Amino acid sequence: MEFMGFYDVMRENLNMYRGEYERIVDYAPDLFRLLCELLAEADLDRMDRLKLCAVIGYLVAPNDVIPEEIYGPNGYIDDVYLCSHILNEVAGRLGYGYLEEYWHGDEELEDVVVECLERSSGILGDDRWTILRYAGLE
Repeated sequence: MEFMGFYDVMRENLNMYRGEYERIVDYAPDLFRLLCELLAEADLDRMDRLKLCAVIGYLVAPNDVIPEEIYGPNGYIDDVYLCSHILNEVAGRLGYGYLEEYWHGDEELEDVVVECLERSSGILGDDRWTILRYAGLE
């Protein structure tokens, strides 16, 4: 499966970012990679696949709710929210142990997802619902 092009672009965009939201937006590329690798897994049901595809589509869309072109690295906050939202949902059904097999990050996946979900939800507030609707998940 080849997805490194977009992964590399995200990594490059975030490489020099040092800001208030650095801790969570730095996870965006690895979360994207995890979603892509999960799509290859036969155990996922149809609805989970559709949701993963919706989130991946949102990540690559140039004009999402908080576009990177306008907001720079802070534009990844909505992407991190969607990734952590769907991963938390899938983990609720399959368990974090199942997802860990596909995770390439250095930290425990559950810790990353919980932190990203909590922080991004707090930052976005009610805009979360707009983002979920835009991605077709609400």
